[in-house]
Amino acid sequence: MKLEEVEAEDNVSTVVQFVLLGFSELPSLQGFLSGLFSIIYMVVLIGNSLVVLITRLDPALHKPMYFFLANFSILEICYVSVTLPRILFSLRTLDRSISLVGCATQLCFFLVLGTTESFLLAVMSYDRYVAICKPLHYPLVMSPKKCHQLAAGAWLGGMPVQVGQTWQIFSLHFCHSNQINHFFCDIPPILKLACGVTSVHEMSVYVVVVLVAAVPFVLILASYSKIMGTILRLPTAQGRTKAFSTCSSHLLVVVLFFGSASITYLRPTSSHSAGTDKLLSLFYTIVTPMFNPVIYTLRNQDVLAALRRLLLKT
Repeated sequence: MKLEEVEAEDNVSTVVQFVLLGFSELPSLQGFLSGLFSIIYMVVLIGNSLVVLITRLDPALHKPMYFFLANFSILEICYVSVTLPRILFSLRTLDRSISLVGCATQLCFFLVLGTTESFLLAVMSYDRYVAICKPLHYPLVMSPKKCHQLAAGAWLGGMPVQVGQTWQIFSLHFCHSNQINHFFCDIPPILKLACGVTSVHEMSVYVVVVLVAAVPFVLILASYSKIMGTILRLPTAQGRTKAFSTCSSHLLVVVLFFGSASITYLRPTSSHSAGTDKLLSLFYTIVTPMFNPVIYTLRNQDVLAALRRLLLKT
């Protein structure tokens, strides 16, 4: 594909259109990958929509825990829709070009929704902390008004930071190449294309990651340390099992999301490789959202019971 560029004021050629290389190194598998990602997208849409439907229709699930779970499922649908439709378009049409504005828009939505997921997972762990460690105060602390405020904070809290970070990254000149060796516009491969020294921008990325990912993760660990202490002090094995079952699915999602995302963004740029970055990104942008409905459904007896009631009605 032809490189499009304009002449900047300082006589440096600046890219105005990018090419997402994606999986172009696997030409014989384009059809297979298109079919595979189409199936994954349908599973994500159906699975997460089903969770939202169940939590809205079943009165037994009108609780703060399932209110946040419904928000999380809506978020996963949005999160996957930022990247997967673009991947499918490239695989089917072989048109991998994306404008500078389109790339910036995709990155901005990706970062904002990723931050929302980080905050929402922290909110969900706080909900479990109050439910298990302070059960008598739970109805008062997690009132409907408080739940809506926490959800709104999770959705909107990271927006100013990530919009600012996107503007900062795309204020750079890109003169090395217009080929992004990734399947979507992400920070590490974009910074590789920038002219000059990018160490200041890399440092700002680390600072933002600490604010929007490391801090929520520490809060989650603190919540679960309190939760585990309370569970171990419960008098009956049945009580311990029930309390742990309500937390284990959430804890598994936390490990999957924060583990893969932190490896991607906290590694030095020099240690990044295209293959590893694509694999890690596939994991936390596509694979994890696909399995989240399964994780939350199969490990939660209330959701399973609600699903059975819904199936019996239909």
